[in-house]
Amino acid sequence: MPQQEKIIETIPVGPLGIIALESSKELGQKVNNYIVSWRNEVNSEHTSTIAFAGYQRDSYLINASCPRFGSGEAKGLIKETVRGDDLYLLVDVCNYSLTYSVCGQVNHMSPDDHYQDLKRIIAAVGGKARRITVIMPFLYESRQHKRSSRESLDCALALQELTNMGVESIITFDAHDPRVQNAIPLKSFETVQPTYQFIKALLKNVPDLNLDPNHMMVISPDEGGMNRAVYFANVLGIDLGMFYKRRDYSTIVNGRNPIVAHEFLGDDIEGKDMLIIDDMISSGESMIDVATELKKRKAGKIFVCATFGLFTNGFKKFDEAYEQGLIDRVLTTNLVYQPSELLSKPYYISVDMSKYIALLIDTLNHDKSISEFLSPTERIQKLLNKYKNRQ
Repeated sequence: MPQQEKIIETIPVGPLGIIALESSKELGQKVNNYIVSWRNEVNSEHTSTIAFAGYQRDSYLINASCPRFGSGEAKGLIKETVRGDDLYLLVDVCNYSLTYSVCGQVNHMSPDDHYQDLKRIIAAVGGKARRITVIMPFLYESRQHKRSSRESLDCALALQELTNMGVESIITFDAHDPRVQNAIPLKSFETVQPTYQFIKALLKNVPDLNLDPNHMMVISPDEGGMNRAVYFANVLGIDLGMFYKRRDYSTIVNGRNPIVAHEFLGDDIEGKDMLIIDDMISSGESMIDVATELKKRKAGKIFVCATFGLFTNGFKKFDEAYEQGLIDRVLTTNLVYQPSELLSKPYYISVDMSKYIALLIDTLNHDKSISEFLSPTERIQKLLNKYKNRQ
């Protein structure tokens, strides 16, 4: 049964409304276009009933903004009614391209600024919506998810703050540590893995891939990402390897303990293509170090897959690594801001997640289960079989 036919069997929770904050305008527009297209194609007697009022519209985007005063202070502003709506708020806390003025000085927006704007919009809703769901692809302060000394627990505090403001559900992608959801045990928290989209993009953009244990291997760059890599390896039916980062815990450089060496755990990799899987590329040093170690062991092509491409130190090291033959392709999603410079790189593949988010929103608006999207094993197997048959 087609997805839309399955969805139309249930009544929507409320009229659908999508608020894409300034940081997620482009992604929000793509998501909206998908839902508009799907719903306008629905031909059902139910859509004319009162329960489906406002079901088919030209746009589900709600006009909202966060204008700022000259001092840099701001306010949340919603310019149309949201009473009774099933609201979905999209925010990209990593979008550093946006700026605002503070007493004549130009400031780039930080994750703190984006998070504050999210709270302003929730406050502007004023409890009038039927339900509020926050879709925050990169979970705010997710790298500060646990306490190891006398320090703050920022991510847990943020989750509690959002739910105390009336947020019913939080959807994020590839959370740095999903256990942070323990901070809000009575609310819905979903962390989504873009495994299917990565495999699809890889098969589409890289010709003649041999997806078998003799020709390819999945690599986890550290022990923290093993669960992610294990799933990749299992659905692809290939072997798994891991690097252990040996750090100097007596020294702190740029807020972290420097890596002394990468120790490899796994079978012989000579001649095999490598698929390095991680949740994010921050500075990229760790990824390039792992690629260098793999090449020393005579690995074949190296593909780097990371949900979030932050590239905090720019692209120079990746450019050099590509020119030296250390890496062949880099895949990251459009869940966070992508500068035009990145999109023009010959080694870069952008993984579009807008259709996936649209499916999640459309399904949740009907209060249907999203388990098939959270565990896409069956969809991945269909994709792999189609690719192998085409070969």
